[in-house]
Amino acid sequence: MKEKIMNQLQNFSKGMFVPVLILPIAGIIIAIGNILTNAKLAEYLPFLKNNLVFGLGKMLSGSLVSVLTNLGIIFCVGLAVGLAKKKKAEAGFTSLLVFLVFINAMNIFLNLNGKLAPADALRGSGQTTVLGVQILDMGVFLGIILGIVVAYFHNKFSEKEFDGAFQIYGGSRLVFIILIPVTVLLAIVCSYIWPVVQGGINNLGEFIKNSGNFGIFTYGTLERLLIPTGLHHLVYTPFLYSSLGGVAEVGGQVFEGARNIYFAEMADPTIAKLSASVIWDARGLSKMFGLIGACLAMYHTALPQNKTKIKAILIPAAVTSILAGVTEPIEFSFMFVAPVLFGIHAVLSGLGMVILNLLGVTAIGPNGLIDFLLYNLPLGIEKTGWPMYILVGIGQFIVYYLIFRFVITKFKLKTPGREEEGETKLYTKSDYKAKATSNKESVDTKASGEANLAPVIVEGLGGVDNIVKVDNCFTRLRLIVKDSSLVNEALLKNETAANGVVIKGENVQVIYGLRVTGVRKSVDEYLGIESN
Repeated sequence: MKEKIMNQLQNFSKGMFVPVLILPIAGIIIAIGNILTNAKLAEYLPFLKNNLVFGLGKMLSGSLVSVLTNLGIIFCVGLAVGLAKKKKAEAGFTSLLVFLVFINAMNIFLNLNGKLAPADALRGSGQTTVLGVQILDMGVFLGIILGIVVAYFHNKFSEKEFDGAFQIYGGSRLVFIILIPVTVLLAIVCSYIWPVVQGGINNLGEFIKNSGNFGIFTYGTLERLLIPTGLHHLVYTPFLYSSLGGVAEVGGQVFEGARNIYFAEMADPTIAKLSASVIWDARGLSKMFGLIGACLAMYHTALPQNKTKIKAILIPAAVTSILAGVTEPIEFSFMFVAPVLFGIHAVLSGLGMVILNLLGVTAIGPNGLIDFLLYNLPLGIEKTGWPMYILVGIGQFIVYYLIFRFVITKFKLKTPGREEEGETKLYTKSDYKAKATSNKESVDTKASGEANLAPVIVEGLGGVDNIVKVDNCFTRLRLIVKDSSLVNEALLKNETAANGVVIKGENVQVIYGLRVTGVRKSVDEYLGIESN
């Protein structure tokens, strides 16, 4: 049962990437629009005073805010596409139809039962308007629920076909036919149970708020501790996109979740100081500063004969963490050989967020330096307090370095570079190139190189017949295999430059970092499943 639950959570976590990863794009565009309409910047950059430039900025920031106010439908379609095992486009179209059916069915049911709040008194009533239809305020959870429901029925019936006159009612049409009564019934059920669920969510949010810094510490620590399972997305997503992360009225509209509040306040020039709730999206502190101190500590504690090799490993990993916020290459370098360091890392990450909260810093930095600069600098110091964020980060860098160096040397931990000659588990890019050249294989990490890696990756996963499903997220090749005991971790790490391998039952995750998209494509092509 435990393994089955973990498998389902893994699938859900993978599916969430479709809607979640598109939202930072909206945030960056809002940031650019905010730069083009920033009055202070216009004093130094005269071209910003141009009406055309100003109008473009207003259009960019104003139009992208609509993405934040319609997260329900975005998560519904995105999650259905992400969870669909085949015919993903049809799953997305069906989910759009189901969403429209649901909101109108709920509106009609509430109206028939006299439960609709007056249109001018929605605030505090637990109701809102979605695409112009008044329903219970289910926020992003509406999209998540409907996305899961659609994906379930789509995977079950999308390939069911009929003969004769009923042929046109097979496939995705059959899925929609089945979902009509299911959706209407779900709308009725939610009309009764959602107010209770919403009360529970609000109470949980209040508990976290009342827990103060302890709640923030727990959140920041768990968000890192779950990295090995790939389920850390389930920790921060509700805080970023639901009422758990705060509720604020901006420009006459109510926004839920730290990320949504931040983007809305970002586009509103009347906001003098960002809400404290955006602390939930300050997860990048350890990515830009703390882990870099850990890298320096591992380099300084490496054996003299391994320093050149470990430098070649850690520098690219550190740059990736700083710029893009991808931390797995660093974390997986010590997670399994020295798990105590990973526990320390999680605790220090949580403490960093607490310190930011104590100092009233509302700058965010979820995905590295690029996001940090785009999101915070245009807003100015008063709104975000971003210089203090950097000072706290520098302090965290020093603390990470001192603690990691002390623990590594005190307990003689075998972190990268401290193994005896010939025992190093991580390989540098130059090592891999030399090995690949000797085998007369391409070493280019772009399309041709990844294609040459595909046979080795498949072999490391137990062969073609052992692979059931191939998928990927932002940094990991995620697979379902028949027999995980056939997975050759050493081969995947040493021959394909994987940063780590995580095995949970039939679920296998191979960490490739930002190159994972090319790896996934090459493996799909090698297996003949390009349609995935």
